[in-house]
Amino acid sequence: MVPKQVSQSQLSFYSTFEEQLSHRHPLYILANQIRWNVFEEAFTPLYSEEGRPGKPIRLMVSLLMLKHVRNLSDESVVEQWFENIYYQYFSGEKTYACGALVRQASLFILGTALVHQGLN
Repeated sequence: MVPKQVSQSQLSFYSTFEEQLSHRHPLYILANQIRWNVFEEAFTPLYSEEGRPGKPIRLMVSLLMLKHVRNLSDESVVEQWFENIYYQYFSGEKTYACGALVRQASLFILGTALVHQGLN
């Protein structure tokens, strides 16, 4: 029997979020309307070449957005990120992610840095 053609957008054994999620969900729509490269360009200069590698800028920015839009604590937004695939898609993940994300303190530090830069 001839094998079925596999979607070229599939990144792993599991299907991608694009195939699983409702394209009508507000976070799905918003994730595709935001120009994420603007944040990359604005925040890359705030990162150092030394020390531990930083988390992706899109991840950190999306967590801060979700925190403020949903009125969540740092701890709560990180917990909910693990449980909500729309949060993960919004932050740039292509498939379900489990494991270490960010420490809640990282969000506080980034938020504080943005305030000092006048970017809040």
